[in-house]
Amino acid sequence: MTGAPTIVALRNVGKTYDSGTVALDGFNLDVQGGEFVALLGPSGCGKSTVLRIVAGLSEATQGAVERPDGNIGFVFQEPTLMPWASVATNVRLPLKLAHADDAQAHAAVVQALARVGLAEFAEAYPRELSGGMRMRASIARALVTEPQLMLMDEPFAALDEITRFKLNNDLLRVWQELRRTVIFVTHSVFESVYLSQRIVVMTPRPGRVFAEIPIAAPYPRDEHFRTSADYAATCRKVAEALEGAMAEGAS
Repeated sequence: MTGAPTIVALRNVGKTYDSGTVALDGFNLDVQGGEFVALLGPSGCGKSTVLRIVAGLSEATQGAVERPDGNIGFVFQEPTLMPWASVATNVRLPLKLAHADDAQAHAAVVQALARVGLAEFAEAYPRELSGGMRMRASIARALVTEPQLMLMDEPFAALDEITRFKLNNDLLRVWQELRRTVIFVTHSVFESVYLSQRIVVMTPRPGRVFAEIPIAAPYPRDEHFRTSADYAATCRKVAEALEGAMAEGAS
């Protein structure tokens, strides 16, 4: 879609857990550099499993996986911040683990916090932050190594609607600034349409690709898009595809 080289490729990927549960079967996906792709499907369809395989946190039991050689940022469903450490220290953790130079690490942390609107909260502790701010800190931690690829596993699912809308807007702003590749997992039709360039609709377990739907709306996207007839029509189209995926899974 972007015309850029493919940086993630999954070919006929399957994943069967030791329990015998088949999470993925014949899953295929190509993602180009700079692309924003949403994985949409019901709970338990293997969306998070795809991310973990792409990140190298889990091994596929069949098929081939290509991923970037460089840094990969991962934003989990929960912020997973160290409660005893300041926001800046939490964000700096990946650089500390990589033994980065102190001066360069400090500059990178300052920049990452500024990008997510937390510059004034560098010395605050997670308990002093709202849920949305904690998630911003988690995103900053993923950005601090300047990853080529960002994997985001339903990061806004637990937030209230107003906060979620705001973070959707902020995420798109950061994505447009940096043009990192993003694979974003969600079970929200509305969120997937608002954020992404392409939606991959997955079947219930075992997860397969049921449909790929391009989203033609230009960026930047804002409340005018969210309340437009085009947005509503696209959401209906995606919802119908999701319904079809569910029906196939039930058959």
